[in-house]
Amino acid sequence: MAEYKVIVAWDRDGADFLGNRYSRGHRWIFDSAVEVAASSSPLVVPLPLSVAEAVDPEEAFVASLSSCHMLWFLSLAAKRKLVVESYRDEAVGWMGKNESSKLAMTRVVLHPDVRFGGENPPTAEEIRALHDEAHEQCFIARSVKSDVRCEPVGLPA
Repeated sequence: MAEYKVIVAWDRDGADFLGNRYSRGHRWIFDSAVEVAASSSPLVVPLPLSVAEAVDPEEAFVASLSSCHMLWFLSLAAKRKLVVESYRDEAVGWMGKNESSKLAMTRVVLHPDVRFGGENPPTAEEIRALHDEAHEQCFIARSVKSDVRCEPVGLPA
C-alpha cells in the first residue's frame, strides 16, 4: 500500500489566539520538499485573518480531483497512441449543505479542454469515452462523496 505524507505547519506568531484573531495562514510541505502557502478561504474566514494569495483546502480539493483526472486521461490517451498537445481544465467546486445539512464540498465539475496532434485525432465520442474511463480510474474521485462530473469543452465537431 502506498503512503503519502504532508507536513502542515502553523505558528501563532504572538497573535491573539483566544480572541480568535490569529492568522489562518500556514504551510503545506510535501515529501518532494515543495512548500505551498496555504490558508483558510477568505470566503470562510474573512480577510485579514485569511491569506488571499494562498491556496485554501477547498481549492486544493478541486485541484486534486482535476489533476487525478488529467493524469489518468493522459495515460489512457498515450496507451491508445493518441497525441495530446495540451490539456487545460477550468474546474469548479461548490460548497453547500450535504444530506446532513453540514457544509461540504458537494459538487465539482471538471471542464477539460484537450488539444490533440498527430495523424489520427480522436472523435468527440472517443474523447468522451476517454474522459469517462479516466473518471472511473481516478482514485481521488472514487474517494469522495461529492458529485464529481466531467464536462469536456472544445470537442471536435
